[in-house]
Amino acid sequence: MRNGALILGATGGVGSELCRALINCGWQLVLSGRNEESLSELSKELGAPYFVTDATDLSQIEKLCEFSSRHLENFRGAANCVGSIVLKPAHLLSELDFTSVLQQNLYSSFFLVKSIIPYFQKQGGSIVMFSSAAARIGIPNHEAIAAAKLGIEGLVRAAAASYAARGIRLNTVCPGLVDTPLTKKITGHPKSLEFSLGMHPLGRVGTVKDIASAATWLLDPRNSWITGQSIVVDGGLSGIKIR
Repeated sequence: MRNGALILGATGGVGSELCRALINCGWQLVLSGRNEESLSELSKELGAPYFVTDATDLSQIEKLCEFSSRHLENFRGAANCVGSIVLKPAHLLSELDFTSVLQQNLYSSFFLVKSIIPYFQKQGGSIVMFSSAAARIGIPNHEAIAAAKLGIEGLVRAAAASYAARGIRLNTVCPGLVDTPLTKKITGHPKSLEFSLGMHPLGRVGTVKDIASAATWLLDPRNSWITGQSIVVDGGLSGIKIR
C-alpha cells in the first residue's frame, strides 16, 4: 500500500519541489493551497487531487484533512509549506503585519496539528513543519518571522511529546535563505544577495531541492525513530563562523 500525505502550500517553491520528490518516491498526495489555477496545473503534472484551502481558517483545514482521508490509501504524512516574509524592524511593523505573519505561519501549523491528529491516532504518522534560521540567530528586520517560526518549533516539540506514544512524529526543517519566488526581494538584488552569501559559510543560497530532500527524509516511515527535532538546513548560517 502506498504512503499518502497532504501538502499545504503545495504550489510554492519548496512545496512544489517537495510534492515532486514525494511522487518520485512513490507517495500518493493531496495538494492544497489558495490558488486554484496553480493547484490545477500542479495536479495535472503530478496526477494528484487537490483541495483549495485557506490555511489560516481552521474549518477549511478540517475539511482538507477529511478530504485527504478519503482520497489517500494510507494517510500517514503531512507537511505545512505555507509561509510568508515581512522584513521590517519592530517599530515599523504594523499590528496587521505581525498578525498576518503569525496567522500564515504559526496558526496554520497549529490548525494542521489539531485537525490531522484524529486521522493518525490508529496507524501513526509523520508531520513536517518549516521554521527558519532567523528563529535561531538574530537577523535584522526579521522580528515577525522569527517570532512565528520559533513558535512553530515550540509547537512541534510539545506536540511530539504529546503524541509520541501513538506513533505520531513531528519535526521541523529550518532553512537559511532559499532561492524561491518568495525571497526574490533578496535574491533578485545583487547587493542583498552578496550580503546574504557572506552570511552563509558554504557560500551559496539554498535551493528548493536542499529543503525538500530534508522534508522527504523526515516523512519517510523508515526514519521512524526521529521526532521532536529541528533539522537545520542553512549552509552553516546558524551554527558556524569561518571568519
